Amino acid sequence: MEHTRAIPILGEKMYREGEKKREGNASVRDLRAPPTAFLFGSNRHSAFSGWKQQRRNLPAAPLPVCARCIFRLFGVLGRAYSFPSITDAVLKSFLEEPDNFHSNAGEIGCGANGATFVQFSNSSKETRNVQQYCSICLGILQFAHQDQELMKMSTNRVPVDDFTLAIAELVKKEDYHIDGFSIEVSMPPVIVANERAVRLYMKKKYESEEWFSAKFLHEHLSVKDALRTSTTALLEKHLGDVSDSNSFRIRLTYSHPEASRRLQSSLANNLSGKGAKTVMKNNVNKANDSYEGILRNSEQQTCNESDAAILRALEGMQDHVFYECFTVPPDKTFKPCHLTTTCYRMPIYIGGRYLKFSRNVSQTCWMVDDERIGEASVEEIVGKNILSVCRGDNYKFHAAGREDIDVRMLGSGRPFLIEIANSRRIPSKVDIGLISEKINNNDQNHVRVRNLSLIGNEAWTLMREGEAEKQKQYAALVWISRSLTDGDMQNISSLKDLDIIQRTPIRVLHRRSPLERKRIIHWMSIEKISSSSQYFLLHLCTQAGTYIKEFVHGDLGRTHPSVGSILGCRAEILQLDVTDVKMDIFN
Repeated sequence: MEHTRAIPILGEKMYREGEKKREGNASVRDLRAPPTAFLFGSNRHSAFSGWKQQRRNLPAAPLPVCARCIFRLFGVLGRAYSFPSITDAVLKSFLEEPDNFHSNAGEIGCGANGATFVQFSNSSKETRNVQQYCSICLGILQFAHQDQELMKMSTNRVPVDDFTLAIAELVKKEDYHIDGFSIEVSMPPVIVANERAVRLYMKKKYESEEWFSAKFLHEHLSVKDALRTSTTALLEKHLGDVSDSNSFRIRLTYSHPEASRRLQSSLANNLSGKGAKTVMKNNVNKANDSYEGILRNSEQQTCNESDAAILRALEGMQDHVFYECFTVPPDKTFKPCHLTTTCYRMPIYIGGRYLKFSRNVSQTCWMVDDERIGEASVEEIVGKNILSVCRGDNYKFHAAGREDIDVRMLGSGRPFLIEIANSRRIPSKVDIGLISEKINNNDQNHVRVRNLSLIGNEAWTLMREGEAEKQKQYAALVWISRSLTDGDMQNISSLKDLDIIQRTPIRVLHRRSPLERKRIIHWMSIEKISSSSQYFLLHLCTQAGTYIKEFVHGDLGRTHPSVGSILGCRAEILQLDVTDVKMDIFN
């Protein structure tokens, strides 16, 4: 066999068939050397004709490119990417009738062996025995990778069916309940640089060729979109669900530390300006640190800030500068990307209203010097019961305002949201009912919930918007330093939409900014307590954010006017209850 001749081939099988049969055999004329092999060899002839006359004159060009990247570069947009494996016959069909791949791709047969790999033969046995990967996608579209989770090299090119089956098994192992999914892909910027290098190489060699302007400059898929197109249908089959904009995400994070370091070094060494070099060299150090971090923690993602900076630099780089910075065409690749596969669900929200009956239960967990303040918290009582059903990683508690630990929340309750991160299960209406029942039937009866329901994230916006405009009603047990008179009662009840000024209360000054706030007291009324002339219940409705305790006693003059200043005597608040939070949510 003529190993020293520079013959483009489509995989080992095609090479062997081409060598066994003679040039005069018309049935193998195109098999021996497909026209698109001119992509990386001939600099004169059309990519779709004249192969036999030129094959012996082709220079050796060590530029391996996988079949799916060839599809991308030539603008294929159909179902060709989703073939279980792209064989010699499939690629040959594309080369002969590329238009069929946009609409009738599903009618073309395909075999069961691994993805086709386009490259030129080399006279060196050592080179032929070394595993090489696509110089553009670094093995991603060949489904060859190093699995970060196992830190194990996958040396065989895995067929797409096996690749998607492994992802589906990971999802099932995590025991997610799903009714759809979407695929997220993260790739290193070096792939963008590699593709640009190949396109510039092709443009320089074949820009005058008719086939180049007709085919090569068409709109084409990115590597990310090609990967999604290749895997989506099979994942739908394995998971039994459709791909949509669902909250459940399958994230494929690819990285190639060695190639990324070379890319960053090239940018740092060639970009003009001391500042640019400093930034890129710092990014190189970040990449090194990030890779070390991956070895310690498989879930750590690499250099997002660095990648964004590199992509911006590449996007703004003119072609002549690119030639100075990078090798065109790109170098051979002997290692595929690292792959970390993770599954997660976007946060889900369960909302409602809570009532708090204890004066020794805080809204959120309150710790001072590693010691708990109070018996429990609304956050924990509600959140833990919801988390156990949803089987999420953790939860966050959000409420429309807050009350002090010694203040009860009565009436219709306070609106709240529980945000569940990475929930494995979406609770049904029955589940929500059981959660409510469990919370409300607790023996301690510290907290109850109302109108609990699974909601979309739009409720978060509604709650935040309504919080600033809401009104709150209170009932306060007040003592004054003299006897209450009928005139006092009339004086208090006659005040409507009273404007007050409140400086930050002394009791919270250590953790709040020293500001001056304008608030409105919408109305007030006094309820007498029998057998007592100095104690009474003060009912009032105020603007959200009013400090009620300070409005009663005046906070040494920091709130004005106050109940004490209006009555002309000392006033103290003994107990306080929130009786209503007026918001059009979870009613």
